[in-house]
Formats: sequence, C-alpha cells, structure tokens
Amino acid sequence: MPAVDRWVVDHTLADCHLLQKKDGTLASFAINLSGQSLCEQSFLSYVVERIQSSGIPPSKICFEITGTAVMANLNIAIHFISVLREMGVRFSLDDFGSGLSSFAYLKKLSVDFLKIDGAFVREMANDRIDYAMVSSINQIGQLMGIQTIAEFVENDAILEKLKELKVDFAQGYGIGLPRPLRQVNMKQQKVG
Repeated sequence: MPAVDRWVVDHTLADCHLLQKKDGTLASFAINLSGQSLCEQSFLSYVVERIQSSGIPPSKICFEITGTAVMANLNIAIHFISVLREMGVRFSLDDFGSGLSSFAYLKKLSVDFLKIDGAFVREMANDRIDYAMVSSINQIGQLMGIQTIAEFVENDAILEKLKELKVDFAQGYGIGLPRPLRQVNMKQQKVG
C-alpha cells in the first residue's frame, strides 16, 4: 500500500499542477491514505518533499485517513498530522462514526473535516436513527469547528436532509459521478 499511496500522491500533485497552470486556479482536493503508509517511517518525509517540490499550495491538499488507521496508530497519526499541518496541509477523518471509539480519539486529533460514514447517510431520508446519527456527528463537528462531509449522497431527498442539518459538504453519485481529475471542474460547492 505505501507504494500505491506514493504513486497516488505523485500523480495527483502532477495533475493538480497542470490544472493550476492551465487556468491559474485550483480548488482543494483530497487524497486517501492507507494505514500502512502512515506507519511507514519514510512516508512522511517522502510526502513533505513531494509537496515542497510540487508548486501546489499546501492549503489546497487534504489527506483523508480512516478512523481505524488512526486508532491503531494514534501517536504516529498525531505526529504525521502535526508535521503536515504546520506546512498548511489539511486533514479529514474518513468514515467517521463507524468505529465505536471515534468520538474518544477525535479530541486528540487536529483535523479540518469529518467525513460522515455513508452507512448512516445512505438511508437518513427514510430512517430516523440514521438521521439522528448524521445530526449528532454534524453537531459535534460544528461544536469543534470541524467542517463535515456526508458520503454516499445518492439523491435529492438525502441532499435536502443534509441541508436541513447544515452539513457543510456532500459527496456521492447524486452530486457527481467519478471521473479523471483532469476532467473535473475544480470549483468547490458547499451543500447549504
């Protein structure tokens, strides 16, 4: 996985550099990282070097890490996040809410975004428990000054419920289909 993550980091930074050169602007973008890469000693220095040589403003980069990877390697994750945040890189906790101790480690991490696990979002328009879970994760995020992103937004009914709750961002087939980075309109859109 660290080799795959290196490839993804390299190609994403290269594509974003081309997009930035093409029209002079660049929206923020996120790169998922595996838990194995977080634990590899040389990976952090590799990422730092790549960001510094890319020409991409670090504030445009957001690394997504899963709660499971963080829980398994809390001290390493805290160090990884700390070093890159000092450069201006942002972080998102992916699949938040799926682990029972998600809230326990949230206070220890300095992240910018919580990605609400799609297992709760997918049925929230029809299931009051899922709606309440999304609401509570969003409330905690707002209280902590962390923006929220809902995964698996598949239709307008879900999107309307997210607007009701004032969730910051939405992601899923109801928003847009996956496509190569070079074909993406790099303008950000908020939910509400």
